[in-house]
Formats: sequence, C-alpha cells, structure tokens
Amino acid sequence: MTAPGARVEALPDGSEVQLGAFLSNSKSRRAKLTTDKLQQLAALGLNWAA
Repeated sequence: MTAPGARVEALPDGSEVQLGAFLSNSKSRRAKLTTDKLQQLAALGLNWAA
C-alpha cells in the first residue's frame, strides 16, 4: 500500500498528478486560495474547503 501523499492519478490528457501531495498542499495553504478555487474543491466534497 502506498502512502496517501504518494498517490499518482492519471488525467484524461495523459498527464499525471500527485493527488495526495496536491490535496495536502492545498489544505495547508487554504487561507491563500481564491474563493473560486475553494468553491470548486468544496463541490468535490472536501469539507475543509467549505
């Protein structure tokens, strides 16, 4: 089993993103995110973005 921060997701365009690292970084920097970005993350079900 991989650590959550090491999870890599393939995107439809063929690129890959480290999803766990992205979420961890976004959550720790949420005070600096735009309202639009927070709304998009909340719509995906991330309660900390609401």
